[in-house]
Amino acid sequence: MSTSRSVRADLFIGGGFVPAHSAKTITIVSPFTEHPIAEVPAASRADVDAAVGAARRAFDVGPWPGMSPGQRIEIVLRLKAAMERRQEELASIITREMGSPISQSRTIQARVPLDMLEAHTDIAGTYPWREVRQSRMGNSLVLRQPKGVVAMIVPWNAPMMATITKLGPALLSGCTVVLKPAPETALSAYLLAELAIEAGLPEGVLNIVPADREESEYLALHPGVDKVSFTGSTIAGQTLARKCGELLRPITLELGGKSAGVFLEDADVAAAVQTLRLGSFRNSGQICSLKTRIVVAKKLEADVLDALAAMIDTMQVGDPEDPNTFIGPMVSARQRDRVAHYIDIGIDEGARVVRGGAGRPQGLDQGWFVRPTLFSGVDPNSRIAREEVFGPVLTVSTYESEAEALAIANNSDYGLSGAVFSRDIERAIGFAERMQTGVVELNGAGAGPYAPFGGVKQSGLGREGGREGFDPYVEIKSIGLPPGFEEALN
Repeated sequence: MSTSRSVRADLFIGGGFVPAHSAKTITIVSPFTEHPIAEVPAASRADVDAAVGAARRAFDVGPWPGMSPGQRIEIVLRLKAAMERRQEELASIITREMGSPISQSRTIQARVPLDMLEAHTDIAGTYPWREVRQSRMGNSLVLRQPKGVVAMIVPWNAPMMATITKLGPALLSGCTVVLKPAPETALSAYLLAELAIEAGLPEGVLNIVPADREESEYLALHPGVDKVSFTGSTIAGQTLARKCGELLRPITLELGGKSAGVFLEDADVAAAVQTLRLGSFRNSGQICSLKTRIVVAKKLEADVLDALAAMIDTMQVGDPEDPNTFIGPMVSARQRDRVAHYIDIGIDEGARVVRGGAGRPQGLDQGWFVRPTLFSGVDPNSRIAREEVFGPVLTVSTYESEAEALAIANNSDYGLSGAVFSRDIERAIGFAERMQTGVVELNGAGAGPYAPFGGVKQSGLGREGGREGFDPYVEIKSIGLPPGFEEALN
């Protein structure tokens, strides 16, 4: 892995790179070598003021919100084309800054955002920006207009995917944006700034300010901001929701998860376990929608455990730049310690370690690694089964009846994602309908970028993706029409 170190002193504000007001810096450290690879400014309140001011001007007097949907689609497609040209560079940067294995960075970190932008521009072409509604009591023109300046706060685990999930619909709706990337993954955000310039995005439409927690909250509550979109921890999301509520400021929250993967009695065990290779362990377990609670019929337990253990044995742990690596390091020393602590908790609670366990992977004396761990005999009420670990740790619990399986699946404060495995799809759909979660995958089938994504309970508020992902970025206005005038608008 490269040991070169880059230093920046600028921020992307108002369409270009400008010197930061702040002298404070963020040091980005390689999760694999544990050595610094970059230094960037930590935005101050003055920098946030400048970024919000630029976004405010771009919205209030700039051309962006007044453009036609087609004009905005054309520019966003140019952004997509620029990203596609630098796709490999983007994957490499994210692997270096947060440790995602390069073979997965090329897909989830770099390719998936392109697929999302394609879906966003397609949806924008048919979204009901203007529609006439008629009734006996009156006729109306219903408009969906851009909401304003959006503060976007995104996490480190899938930085570009999380950003594009929000950015595509916001830009296509005519909003302007201040993006606050996670400190750990600021480098990929700088690349996004270069792509925005290359695409010809008007000045001030996108502004990017890496910052620490206090400045992030300052951005979200800034008087120049009209809308907040946050992806991150449940605790941080609850804090922002309370404070935005006091301001009556709309906020979308995509928070934590502890998703259940339920094997019904007729599941194809071999096929189901193969989907969990990515469904439970991609990005080294650092994805909020992963199926980390496996719930199996008692008679399938031995077969499922054997298959999971055999699969884990094939997962190479190590250098994230090695294409053969499947499990890389955790993003930071703090995250490594958190995951290791939960492995210790699982052991203390009496769960049986089938694979992995405490300690470092053999032969890896540097880097923030944990051993991919499989627990069996897990009490559904235990901490290891209920709390989000955010690492390569899987629990297996058993049930005697389908009603008990549903109770275990719903025995969570979270409700972001889930999975059902069964040879009978109708039966699986019936079970999925009763799961308390925003998304359910059947036999490993994902819902795709045209479907809404989001959670219930402590997994968040609102939806991203699909047509529903545009709704948080528009204000709906109804204009009553004089009789007969509706014909001119149809």
